[in-house]
Amino acid sequence: MKMEQGMQLIDGNGKFNVDGLKDFMTATEFAQSGLSYAIVAIIGSQSSGKSTLMNQTFHTNFEEMDAYNGRGQTTKGIWIAKCSDIDPFTIAMDFEGTDSNQRGEDDTAFEKQSTLFALAIADVVLINMWYKDIGLENAASRPLLKTVFQVMKRLFKPRKKTLLFVIRDHSKTPLEYLKTALLEDIEKIWAAVAEPETLSSAPLREFFNVEITALPSYEYQEENFKEQVAQLRQRFVHSTYPGGLVGDREEVEPASGFPLRAEEIWKIIKDNRDLDLPAVKVMVATVRCEEIAGEKLKCFTTDEDWLEMKEAVQAGPVSGFGGAVSSILETYLSEYDREVVYFDQEVRIEKRRQLLSNALMVVRDAYDTMLMHLYSNTVKSFKTSLEQSQNVAAIHLCSQSCMSMFDQGCEDAAIQQSEWNASKFREKLICDMVSEMMAKYKKQITHALAKRVESLLEAGERDTWASIGNLFECNTEAAVSEFSDAVVSFDLCSSAIDTKLQHLREHARNLVEMKAREAADAGRVLRRMKDRFSQVLSAYESSLSWYNWTGEINLDEVERKTLSESLRILSIMAAIRFDGMPDRIEKVLYSSLMDRTVPDPSLQKTFMGAKLDPLASDTWEEVSPEATTLLKPKDCKSLWMNFIEKIKPMMTGARSRQDGRRRTRSYAAAAAAAAAATGAGAAVVAVAGPAAVVDAGIVIFLRAMRL
Repeated sequence: MKMEQGMQLIDGNGKFNVDGLKDFMTATEFAQSGLSYAIVAIIGSQSSGKSTLMNQTFHTNFEEMDAYNGRGQTTKGIWIAKCSDIDPFTIAMDFEGTDSNQRGEDDTAFEKQSTLFALAIADVVLINMWYKDIGLENAASRPLLKTVFQVMKRLFKPRKKTLLFVIRDHSKTPLEYLKTALLEDIEKIWAAVAEPETLSSAPLREFFNVEITALPSYEYQEENFKEQVAQLRQRFVHSTYPGGLVGDREEVEPASGFPLRAEEIWKIIKDNRDLDLPAVKVMVATVRCEEIAGEKLKCFTTDEDWLEMKEAVQAGPVSGFGGAVSSILETYLSEYDREVVYFDQEVRIEKRRQLLSNALMVVRDAYDTMLMHLYSNTVKSFKTSLEQSQNVAAIHLCSQSCMSMFDQGCEDAAIQQSEWNASKFREKLICDMVSEMMAKYKKQITHALAKRVESLLEAGERDTWASIGNLFECNTEAAVSEFSDAVVSFDLCSSAIDTKLQHLREHARNLVEMKAREAADAGRVLRRMKDRFSQVLSAYESSLSWYNWTGEINLDEVERKTLSESLRILSIMAAIRFDGMPDRIEKVLYSSLMDRTVPDPSLQKTFMGAKLDPLASDTWEEVSPEATTLLKPKDCKSLWMNFIEKIKPMMTGARSRQDGRRRTRSYAAAAAAAAAATGAGAAVVAVAGPAAVVDAGIVIFLRAMRL
């Protein structure tokens, strides 16, 4: 027969052996027994054979009294040992005897403490008592029973323990008689103990299952004693099964929580506080559930499948991501649930919530990365499809297709245990898709306006701004209308849509303004004015016959008309006028620059001079508030002066050409006269008239010059 060695749990001074219990739990593998265990404690008078009874019944090896050395205290404090070869896993606890002479005045205190601990920690409490004490008023067992009942009534809610009275040294008196007498005695003691108001009517049976057995003398009837003990031992086999000694216990806690529970209960007892078992239960559940949750979280974070999924999602979207991660999470949550199922419900639920929260914190980055991939891929796909869409219907189709693709991806990525959703990513996606649509229509507006506005400004016709206004209005509203129809694909509020439409109009307006400002560069304006002057002057020269370029043509008048054409360019570039409202810019420029009404330069810096000169200002008067100044009045004046200097060589050349033609004509007239004298011109005059004679004279003259 294997004997299990005992370990001192609490020493004679009341010190709890934390490290020893930890080693005991490891060595016996007690924690692995889950709920399939029982704890048996024995209390009774000193030297009543408690250790012997435990050793014989449970095959333990508690120290026993040596009868040859007299009756003295053998067990000091509280000892525990594993019961050998009993299913379920059973722990035996041997308590220091009561009424010992060694403790003296401390006896009562430790007796109550140890009794209280036995009742709090054990499922079955053996009460070892002498056969001769039954029915005696001053028997040694009566103070012990009184203590037990006081403790139960004062500190415990009704929750059944099994009290197994073991009558020692039983002889000839029938056991049934002894049971009747003992039960009557127990009921009297129970009734005599002062009761709290809340438990005044609680009967003994609500607190205890009372069992009574008897054993013969170990000293004089050893063989018979051992036979009876073997039968008693059988009562502890399958004790947790229905009908067993521990079969009706409630709210059992897992074996893994025993060290915490035992230490906390003893601490409360030592501190002389009322034992609050629910509080101890919550404390044990809190610690153990936290430990188990921590283990499961660690297992999850190091799970190979999770680590592979985490790594894979960094490279791109993973099909089945949500289902795979949810399955891994559920594995460890289920393991947690199985291991904590018998701890306090509120505690285990709360710690499960914390476990899930911590696990989801680990998962969140990967989940967000997954959604970011879905978002990026959807934006790229939409952008490609949008570029290929030729009309609003095609844009509707690609918008719906891309949103459906994104939503399906988000559903596939969803974590079942979380309350996460992809709303923020979806909002960002819609925002970016609308932005891509905005970019498309901005590009459309740019394509429709940029070159044509440049051309109109370059042409510098009188109706330039009216033409630009019509061009702007037509193309901008066309783009705005198409965008308004296309954006219906998204659930945007009307105010958001209105804002987008306004942005399109602002883009078109800004584009025209940008092109106008580019065209209003002083160098470019000066170049166009010179080109216009040159073109108009050349046109005049080309449109007149050589004959008319004589002194009869007034070059001052030609110059004025040509300058007027160049001045129109300056007036056009002075300000942006979308509305087509009449203004005085051209008149002011004409009167100030063409009619030479500008005051003497010496007066320009005087107050009166500034007042008289309409081009000394920074703003244009009588211009629509919507007009945007490109060239200030004083800038126009400066440009004009520069322009006049630049065209002087052109006018000088024109005048030189006119003088040359006049001289040529005089020579030609002389040649014509000579030809007429010879008779050669008479026929010409008769046929073609006088002008033809002159032309013929010119030809003769030119031939003579070549000769």
